[in-house]
Amino acid sequence: MRIDLATAPGSQERPNEDWVSASAPASGGGVLVVLDGVTPPAGGDGCAHGVPWFVARLGGRLTELSGSRPDMPLDRILAEAVRATAEAHRDTCDLSHARTPQATVVVVRWDEAYVEHLVLSDSVLLLQAPGGGVTAVLDDRLDRVPPEVLRSVAATDALRNAEGGFFTAAADPSVAARAVTGRTPRARVRAVAALTDGASRWTDTFGEGDWAECLAVLRKEGAEGLIGRVRAVESDRARPSARYKRHDDASAVYAEL
Repeated sequence: MRIDLATAPGSQERPNEDWVSASAPASGGGVLVVLDGVTPPAGGDGCAHGVPWFVARLGGRLTELSGSRPDMPLDRILAEAVRATAEAHRDTCDLSHARTPQATVVVVRWDEAYVEHLVLSDSVLLLQAPGGGVTAVLDDRLDRVPPEVLRSVAATDALRNAEGGFFTAAADPSVAARAVTGRTPRARVRAVAALTDGASRWTDTFGEGDWAECLAVLRKEGAEGLIGRVRAVESDRARPSARYKRHDDASAVYAEL
């Protein structure tokens, strides 16, 4: 088994709001967790702790439960991790605020029989078959929101974790039911990769290659290689910035099973 991961902040002036973890116990199987914390617009989010604190709490709980509770499906694990994280700051923060700290989520867990996955919001999961074909598992609800709507803070707030909008892991455990989930026989999966949108933009924003080519970069150059390619494209001032950010926190993890 080979696991490679990397994360890089979008700016040296701001803390990295991504979270990446991987575990591969000697008993077999493994877990990958990737979170992309949502940067709140100016005006606050009702929380005294901030997004980096939130993703560390949520990511740590997701990693621990995914590895220690093989009897729990991933959506239940996400619900419990969201609940525990909310309880950790309910007494000090306004968790009803539309911009209370939140994150996109990818969790992958495998054993000798199956590869399970969960995707919530716009981070990306790639599954590679033994023959080389690559399937992208996506939650595209945010992509369905018109760009002009996303330019309005008030309009975007109204769509956060709401019907007809998009869903992220925030303070309500019931959001776990909105995640894209599934499982695949392990014999049908050769490799997996998870990327925050700061890394997946190499394909889905800049069109430098399709998902299979993106996975090939990860295999040959590692997660740092892919992120380096993204930064090189972003530095080309002839290209428009992606989603209003020229540089975003970028994280990727690749595992050969």
